[in-house]
Amino acid sequence: MNELIIKLDGLRLSLQSRAGTVDILRGIDLQITHGQSVAILGPSGSGKTSLLMVVAGLEQATGGSVNVGGADLRTLDEDGLALLRGEKIGIVFQSFHLVPTMTALENVALPLEFQGRSEAFEAARELLTEVGLGHRVQHFPAELSGGEQQRVAIARALSTQPQLILADEPTGNLDGETGRQIIELLFSLHRRFNATLVLVTHDEALANRCARTVRMGDGHILSDDLVSAA
Repeated sequence: MNELIIKLDGLRLSLQSRAGTVDILRGIDLQITHGQSVAILGPSGSGKTSLLMVVAGLEQATGGSVNVGGADLRTLDEDGLALLRGEKIGIVFQSFHLVPTMTALENVALPLEFQGRSEAFEAARELLTEVGLGHRVQHFPAELSGGEQQRVAIARALSTQPQLILADEPTGNLDGETGRQIIELLFSLHRRFNATLVLVTHDEALANRCARTVRMGDGHILSDDLVSAA
């Protein structure tokens, strides 16, 4: 399938600081097709996380066009962006972003409840079992290890069966072995759901797990290469 799920044309992002205007993204052109796995690789400050935030509709572009899942993000208000995320985008953050006062089960069920799904808790329980946490559904985030919290976050991101999974340094707060397990889980679910995976990382080995690597530096795309048939 060659249908585009992300299309960026001349994308620019500038933010204001005490020193004046800072250009974060400087004319990004990028197309990603449905089902691809794409690594956004680059050092800190290269703009890769900002790019992910714009695609997620969590940061507003200051120039160019941003089309995600057939929607022009610059024409959507906050409600429209939230609806798009709820229907088509799952986001996995480095710092998990779980609701601390909710159990693992409640955290995963939350996006489904927003959609008015009557089977929200049943579906959430099944997903937690699938990510190896069927025995931890009633535990709160503070009672879970970092790896377990990230598994909950992945289950939550995939609960609505999104077309697009955005992962921002998902192993950044985890030890090596736990990080490897999380990556195996993420790629396994990416293949199972046939979802597009866009993975922000500074890790060359992790980037090589993706079918395509986009290298960034100083707000520009430096290279865009097919790596494998991952």
